[in-house]
Amino acid sequence: MSGYFALPLIFLKFWFLDAPINLIAYFASLNKAFLQLFSLPLLVRTFFQPLKNEYREGLVGFSLAMGIVVKTALIVIDLALFAALLTVELVVLLVFVAFPLLTLMMLVIPHI
Repeated sequence: MSGYFALPLIFLKFWFLDAPINLIAYFASLNKAFLQLFSLPLLVRTFFQPLKNEYREGLVGFSLAMGIVVKTALIVIDLALFAALLTVELVVLLVFVAFPLLTLMMLVIPHI
């Protein structure tokens, strides 16, 4: 019977400590997979290399310039998508943490 009195504390520990930590760990894994899927580290690492490793005489300069242009566009798009993903993750985390509080507020505040 005494275990029932601890249930609210167990719930609060789960909701405000354990679950957000696991959610952040999941989001970190998701971010790592996103970066690998969209090749952002590879694009940054090979930014100044010619496109398609074209080293024939007379084409190196063009391939280098074209590679920088294409990789710049891809990096900008990847960063925009990554920023959108981070924004969605932050909103999900905040809504998750605020959900019990919002539920209690809806119960306490009378409807007009």
